[in-house]
Amino acid sequence: MFYAGWFGLGAAKQYNCTRPDDSLAIFESESSLGGTWSDQRLYPLLKSNNLFGTYEYPDFPMDAATFGIKPGQHIPGPVINAYLKAYADKFNITNLIRLQTKVIVAEHQDTLAGGWILTVTNSNQEESKVFTRRLIVATGMTSEAFLPHFQGQETFGGPIFHNKHFMLNRGTLTTAKSVTIFGATKSAWDAAYAYAMAGVKVNWVIRYIRFLTWFSPCVFSEAGGYSAIRNFLHGTAVGRAIVNTFWSILGGDVITLGGFDKHPETAKLKPWTHPMFTGTSFSIFNYDTDIFDLIKKGDKISIHIGEVSHLSPGKVHLADDTELDSDAFLAVTGWKHVPPMKFLPEGIDKELGLPHARSKDAPAEDLANQQDLIERADREIFERYPRLKDQPVWNKDYVPLTSQTGINTTDDITPWTPLTPYMLHRFIVPPSERFLKARDVAFVGMVSNFSNILTAHLQGLWVSAYFSGLLANDPAAAIADEKAMQALCYEAVLHNRFGKWRYPTDWGSRAPSFIFDAVPYLDMLLRDMGLEPHRKRGFMAEIWDPYGPEDYRNSLSKVYNNPQEDLAPKCHASDNDETHERFKYEVGTLAEKKLGTALELSNSATASNASEEMNTRIGPRE
Repeated sequence: MFYAGWFGLGAAKQYNCTRPDDSLAIFESESSLGGTWSDQRLYPLLKSNNLFGTYEYPDFPMDAATFGIKPGQHIPGPVINAYLKAYADKFNITNLIRLQTKVIVAEHQDTLAGGWILTVTNSNQEESKVFTRRLIVATGMTSEAFLPHFQGQETFGGPIFHNKHFMLNRGTLTTAKSVTIFGATKSAWDAAYAYAMAGVKVNWVIRYIRFLTWFSPCVFSEAGGYSAIRNFLHGTAVGRAIVNTFWSILGGDVITLGGFDKHPETAKLKPWTHPMFTGTSFSIFNYDTDIFDLIKKGDKISIHIGEVSHLSPGKVHLADDTELDSDAFLAVTGWKHVPPMKFLPEGIDKELGLPHARSKDAPAEDLANQQDLIERADREIFERYPRLKDQPVWNKDYVPLTSQTGINTTDDITPWTPLTPYMLHRFIVPPSERFLKARDVAFVGMVSNFSNILTAHLQGLWVSAYFSGLLANDPAAAIADEKAMQALCYEAVLHNRFGKWRYPTDWGSRAPSFIFDAVPYLDMLLRDMGLEPHRKRGFMAEIWDPYGPEDYRNSLSKVYNNPQEDLAPKCHASDNDETHERFKYEVGTLAEKKLGTALELSNSATASNASEEMNTRIGPRE
């Protein structure tokens, strides 16, 4: 269920490079690395939304000749899979990955040094305990699929599966005559196209769910400068008129260039949210042929706007009594937005800044439920960005999927469970004295944007610098100062609360999700590390030239004050049988073997240096 994807591999590489004398282990619950792009999730015709040259780690360019890709192309899934494996090999972290190893419990040790005891299971469901001095959680937001129970599914007769398992059910491309796809995210578009191209009739059911950086209100934009321009655009009536015009033109271009209104069937797919308030949950036309041609013909893809009421033998029934003949049912029903592991002691998730139950009477360490800070943050957000007061119009008849007639679940957590949002400093570490003192936990990949790979690279470097005490703007420095600690906590509330108003459908109460605010976020991480966020040569280039991986290639050496030396050779891992044996999964009991920093890569964990036994065998870090 979990994956060693972009963020986990990026964090592991940065840690291994910057702390080469620490022991490191990566726990991955699946049978291959790659996360969304792992072997078992490469469904037919899968491609990235991004173009070649924009979807790569800054320190490992995707070579066109090596990977068989050309400029201007969307990158096929198998190419990304091969690239991630090559990245892991290049930086010698492949042998540190323990596949089919799932972390089910992480228990914090309330000692001066901190640390975690992990309960892990292998492919045989055998449990073991592992101690780690530091834990990096990289479970991401598409680790644990949510698939509800549909009334009558026991009699349906055909496969019922989540889009995560499309690859495992790819046989339906040749065995099915007709399928029903339920949902409307990128995976649904991709599946509809794949089935139609295979000659399978597609009934596509979409629920009733209507509900450029200076032009984007962004509460964490200060690090990138140009505050006068931003203040004019968002703080004055004239500026807001310009901003509204920009978003109106952008939204109009999407409809016009996409040709949505040229046919009654494609009109059903028109975006239902205002472009300004849309996050990352949409798809790019990256198909070899025009998917709209398949929709316009009618015999390939039929679109139904409605609700699934129940299933019966070979049929999917909608609430309006429409019956759809179906040999398979693909449910694009979302993901659980909490890490798929239990944190102990009980209730520690509140202080960790993870989503949990809402409460009006919460202790001080439960930052996400501090109503006074939330109200203060709302006031500041609306004062700085009055446009956000004018929120999208929600569908008053909207019903969450789990409340829909004929659909239910026994899961404790669903995508619609009312939980607090994530409450992490920089969307990475808990703003808690207990965890800042120990520097023993960080979360990467609890954020989504169209610069995910750059974010993975810089978040991983930020975490390594944080663990090493090398951040120029170190959150742990606030521990000894009550006012500084209060300011740190408020800033975390402000940044996380911002998402409720800026991206209400994609971020809201979930993990951060943004598009035009990606560069300001990267600017903030760079400032924290003492690096210059303006990476271009000259003011005009800074304004007009797009940022890409090449702009962040030397970040690691600059953080570690080593501009001349290539640090890649220091990224050593298991180079011989002795080292490989040292990192074998069979860790035995806690007393027998202790690993140091665990990197929970979607129940992956990267473990580093903690016990005297390991220091003796590997050599202590100076």
